[in-house]
Amino acid sequence: MLRRALKYLLAVPVAIILITLAVINRHGVPLVLDPFRPDEPVLSLVLPFYVYLFGMLLIGIGIGGAAVWTAQARWRRAARRRAAEAQRWQAEASRLARERESQALAGGQLVAVNR
Repeated sequence: MLRRALKYLLAVPVAIILITLAVINRHGVPLVLDPFRPDEPVLSLVLPFYVYLFGMLLIGIGIGGAAVWTAQARWRRAARRRAAEAQRWQAEASRLARERESQALAGGQLVAVNR
């Protein structure tokens, strides 16, 4: 509950600041992608400033998510291995229970089976 409150306590002011910047900076800003001739650029883009802000925010979120996903690969791999091992043990236990049950029926004995 405290984490949720802190998240909203931080997210709301950041959202208000970003929206305010977006409303204030509606004029076009040139992005020149030609460092050799800035006066006559071959590649340039004119967009409102808030588009650049939100674009960089999205790119940062994407790069951060990719970094976290890559860093957690070791733990996901270990979880897959443990899940496969648990599944193998469960199959072994089921097989042994079936064998015990079939041996008990063949021997004429009545055995309680835990399931």
